Amino acid sequence: MTEMMRAVEISQPGGPEVLTLCERPRPVAAAGQVVIRVAYAGVNRPDALQRAGLYAPPPTASDLPGLEAAGTVVEVGPGATGLSVGDEVCALLPGGGYAEYVATPAAHCLPVPAGLSLREAACLPETMYTVWSNVFMRGGLQPGERFLVHGGSSGIGTTAVQLAHAMGARVFATAGGADKCAAVEALGAERCINYRQDDFVAVMRGVGGANLILDMVGGDYIERNLKSLTDDGRLVQIAFLQGPKVEVNWAQLMMRRLTFTGSTLRPQSDVAKAAIAAQLREQVWPLIAAGRVRPVMDQEFPLAQASAAHARMESSQHIGKIVLKV
Repeated sequence: MTEMMRAVEISQPGGPEVLTLCERPRPVAAAGQVVIRVAYAGVNRPDALQRAGLYAPPPTASDLPGLEAAGTVVEVGPGATGLSVGDEVCALLPGGGYAEYVATPAAHCLPVPAGLSLREAACLPETMYTVWSNVFMRGGLQPGERFLVHGGSSGIGTTAVQLAHAMGARVFATAGGADKCAAVEALGAERCINYRQDDFVAVMRGVGGANLILDMVGGDYIERNLKSLTDDGRLVQIAFLQGPKVEVNWAQLMMRRLTFTGSTLRPQSDVAKAAIAAQLREQVWPLIAAGRVRPVMDQEFPLAQASAAHARMESSQHIGKIVLKV
């Protein structure tokens, strides 16, 4: 291994054009960590927020963007267990995925599922960690419940639809266009609501209301989500694409016994992320190996074209995940 590596850095806060190719020192595995030679890195909304100066990395994390990757373990740090040099893994990262090498806690790595390529595996960690922890651990989705996920054609959406369907829930989603809705329904959604034409509140009320909603839109969707829930329903918030500040009549939470909660993944402790990884390995990885859940791929870009990958993601024209080939 060389002492230096290629990487993509954020030259200054701004649009996709601020992502520039650079050289950085190769990371070294600290206690409990491994270093991965990256084959592919996933591209996610938090990367764009960080690029725009709206989502600072934790103090101990790399300033390079990239929260998930797949590749080969090339170094095992002191105290890191369960992995050896040469193992192919996909991993949740504290940052630094847009690079030839990245360091991350060994406990946040998962084996590449049987039947998947490294390219496909790079699409798993950020979405799987997010969906499993919010829909099942926090949201408590049960078989037979009605589940609504917004942005059904996104990386999070396609993952949530497949997992909820595999676990026996009745799945509903929203997406912006007939082609996207058709793709989401092919993944297991009972109905994908074209939000450009139909009111998801009316649709969900027509089927009895949602027991659980996963939302990343925020803004005026919050009030509409609460109206879409059945009594004792749960709303889980994971992002605010339309803003976090809105006026809501909270009396309905008491009158209808609703639950409004949410989380973001990156600031959680290494121990909490390791607990999510353990559940994924036990309950989700067998579903992937059996072909019941698969990553939905949109487009691949070379590492040097990270700005084009971000532009593609922010256009909202994609269906599924975007990756960088490193």
